[in-house]
Amino acid sequence: MTNASQAHAFPRSDRSPLGVWWWTVDRWMLGVIGFLIFIGVVISFSSSPAAAMRMNIGDPFHFAVRQCVFAAGATTILLAVSMLDVKGVRRAAFFIWVAAIAVMIALPFIGHNAKGATRWLEFGGFTFQPSEYMKPALIILVAWMFAEGQKGQGVPGVSIAFVLYGISVALLLIQPDVGQTVLITVAFGAAFWMAGVPMSWVMLLGAAAMAGLSSTYFLFPHVQSRVDRFLSPDKADTHQVDAAAIAQAAGGLFGRGPGEGVMKRRVPDLHTDFAASVGAEEFGLVFLLLIIALFAFVVVRGLYRSMKLSDPFEQVAAAGLFVLVGQQAIINLAVNLNMMPTKGMTLPFISYGGSSMLAMGLTLGMALALTRRRPGAYTPTEGLAKAGAFA
Repeated sequence: MTNASQAHAFPRSDRSPLGVWWWTVDRWMLGVIGFLIFIGVVISFSSSPAAAMRMNIGDPFHFAVRQCVFAAGATTILLAVSMLDVKGVRRAAFFIWVAAIAVMIALPFIGHNAKGATRWLEFGGFTFQPSEYMKPALIILVAWMFAEGQKGQGVPGVSIAFVLYGISVALLLIQPDVGQTVLITVAFGAAFWMAGVPMSWVMLLGAAAMAGLSSTYFLFPHVQSRVDRFLSPDKADTHQVDAAAIAQAAGGLFGRGPGEGVMKRRVPDLHTDFAASVGAEEFGLVFLLLIIALFAFVVVRGLYRSMKLSDPFEQVAAAGLFVLVGQQAIINLAVNLNMMPTKGMTLPFISYGGSSMLAMGLTLGMALALTRRRPGAYTPTEGLAKAGAFA
C-alpha cells in the first residue's frame, strides 16, 4: 500500500480512535511484530506433523491449526491494547496482575502438574499459564511505583515495588519456575536501574539476585540436573540438545527446504522450546540470523523510543517491557545453540503455545501503547512534529 493510499484511508485530520492510533503508533515496529507472528505460523505447519506423530495425535496439523488461532488472538490483543492510553495501560496491568496472582496462589491445589512443576490450569483441552500474563503487568506496576516514589509525595513507591516483586517471585518458586524467576528479576533490575536509583542499590540488588540464582542449584533438583548436563554433557543424557544441534548443522546456509526437515522428528520439544532448530534445518542459518535481526530491531528500536519519552513512568515501563521480550528471545536462542542450560522457555511468537503467544501480544501491545506519539509524550525534538516519520 502506498503512502498516498494510506493517507486517503486515514487522513491526518481523522480524529477517530483508529485514525489517531494509526498516526501515533510505531508502524515499523508493528510490521516487524506481524512478520514474527507469520514466521511462527509457518514454523508450526512444518513442525506440527512430527509433533503430532510423537504424541499419537491423528490430525497431523493439530498444533498448526491451534497456533493459527493463538496467532489471531495475539494479534487482536496486540492491536486492542496498543490503542489504550497511559491510564488504561496502568489499570489493565493492575487487574491482570491481581488476577494472575490469584490463579498462581490456587495452582498448588487445582493446577496441572507436568515434568515436576505445577504451572498451568487445564480446561477444555487448553492450558493456561498465569505467570506469562503476570510478567508484563508486574513491570508496568513496578515502573509506576518507582515513578510515584520519585515525586516525593510520601508514597513508598520503591518499597511497594519490592513487595510486588517479592510476591511474584515467591509464587513462581513454589511452582517451581526458576526460568521465569530469572526473567522477571533481570527485567525488574533493569527497571530499577532506569528509574534512577543510586548505583549502590543496583549493585546490592544484583548481588542478591546472583546469590539467589546460585542457591537454586542446591534447592531445586531439576535445576541441578540441567546445569550438570550442560557442564558435563559426556556424563548425562543430552539427547534433546544434541538433536537440535544436528538439525541446525544439517540445515547449512539455506536449509533443506520447507517441510523437508528430518532431525525434527528426534527433538521431543521441537514445536515449543526448540522451534528455532526446526526453522534452522529447513531454512538454514539465514533463518536464525533473520530471527536474531528481527528481535534486535524490536528491542533496540523499542529502547531508543523509550529513552526519548518525557514521562519517567512511561520511559521505565516501556523499556522494561522491551527488555523482557529481548531477554526471553536471547535465553531461548542460547538454549537452542547449546550456550546455556535448558530453561523450558519459548521463543516469542515463534514457539507453539497459547499462553506464551497471547501474553506476548499483551506485552508488546502495552509497549506500543506507551511509546505512541502523544502531545508531550516525547522530548521537543521527538514530538508530534515527527508523527509522520514512520508513514
